[in-house]
Amino acid sequence: MYVLPQGGQGQPLSGNKVHAFDSADALSDLDAVGVAELIRSGDVSARDVIEAAIARADKVNPQLNGIQIATYEQALADADRPRGDGVFYGVPTFVKDNTDLAGHPTNQGSRAVNARPAKEHAGFTKQLLAQGFIVLGKSMMPEFGFNATTEFKDLPPTRNPWNTDYSSGASSGGSAALVAAGVVPVAHANDGGGSIRIPAAACGLVGLKVTRGRVVDAAEASTMPVNIVSNGIVSRSVRDTAHFVAAAEDYFHNPLFDKVGLVEGPSDKRLRIGLILDSVTGHHTDDDTRAVVEDAAALLEKLGHTVVEAPLPVNESFADDFTHYWGMLAFATRHFGKRVIGPDFDKTMTDDFTNGLAKRFIRQIHRTPFAIRNLRRSEQIYHDSFRDYDLMLSPTLGYTTPKLGYLSPEVPFDVVFERLIDYVAFTPLNNAAGGPAISLPLGTSSTGMPIGVHLSADHGGERTLLELASELEAAKPFARIQD
Repeated sequence: MYVLPQGGQGQPLSGNKVHAFDSADALSDLDAVGVAELIRSGDVSARDVIEAAIARADKVNPQLNGIQIATYEQALADADRPRGDGVFYGVPTFVKDNTDLAGHPTNQGSRAVNARPAKEHAGFTKQLLAQGFIVLGKSMMPEFGFNATTEFKDLPPTRNPWNTDYSSGASSGGSAALVAAGVVPVAHANDGGGSIRIPAAACGLVGLKVTRGRVVDAAEASTMPVNIVSNGIVSRSVRDTAHFVAAAEDYFHNPLFDKVGLVEGPSDKRLRIGLILDSVTGHHTDDDTRAVVEDAAALLEKLGHTVVEAPLPVNESFADDFTHYWGMLAFATRHFGKRVIGPDFDKTMTDDFTNGLAKRFIRQIHRTPFAIRNLRRSEQIYHDSFRDYDLMLSPTLGYTTPKLGYLSPEVPFDVVFERLIDYVAFTPLNNAAGGPAISLPLGTSSTGMPIGVHLSADHGGERTLLELASELEAAKPFARIQD
């Protein structure tokens, strides 16, 4: 195992766009489906692809700091084995550092954790690897996934390849940076408050959070009063995400839901879509983000869909309940870490943001039963909001991707907390209520940074989301970092 020093290597190319796309190597500018097709055809071997991905990682990771652990020797050995049957056989990927990969530690992005190597793969890791992916290592994430930027108390941040002065989002920020920069076509991500969709929006990617229970649950799901975490991927194309969902349900199908099947293009059905521009916090969405969402609404109408303004499905008390639950998770992690994470857990090493969340929870601990009850009730409230709409359209984030330092754990807690509430106000409802949502890179800011547009569906509505996403991608192809 080759372990990268935490914080990466080399000096960041401040203010520059960084990518590794190379038309001459085995990955070229193909998505994961395209790479897998090339391997199946015999035009390239899995080893050719893995060697290309390693070379790309070596080229850009010193500037981006997206890799927590590199497992290149194992990846090359896996590529030399007899060809597998998975739809993504031979395609390189990364697993996020909060999910077990056998033989390697799961450190949750925190120096408080000194994990021993996992004895076996997590359930979702097995579901991912059953599709034929070859793992190049584990991707960076902020401490315990609590923040919406991949920054650290005393280590260099993970940088956004579109502009290295900016955040890559979080908590799946390392995965998003590596996919956006062209190191791998897709990478593992998971989402407990927006952690697939937030970095997808920040890095110009497709990020789908599926319905609660659609894929194999995260290990912590059974111990959470409200299971808010869903696993998935970030990708550069809708078809990669669609193929991932279809292959995932071939491995595991929850009988509570109809199968999504393989979505290969748009539907002929025209939809009624509710438009929400401002969040429950009362924060006014910034002008760049608002313009991109309004442009998306206009495009949908041009395509024959009906877009009408919709009321917010929840009120401001939802934000209070979710942030209280967020704090409860921080408190539980910090105070019961030796029991739930491992005997080497050291709570004195947690960062100021984790500590601030935990302290905030303690000050309001009496609210806990009410917050949990309200979050559980949000499932029905969310479902009822789709009585008059097929989908909901909104921003993914309350404002454009901030520069590094704005959401850093080194910023005083009360300041960064308020900034985060306004930033991530649109994504958490889907986690509490369990509904699916997708972020699509349908615009850019005045500074040239990607902006994500958020589409939500009723429980089990992934097929409708993917069909519409496919239609939007064809009508307005996503910006490419290499152009």
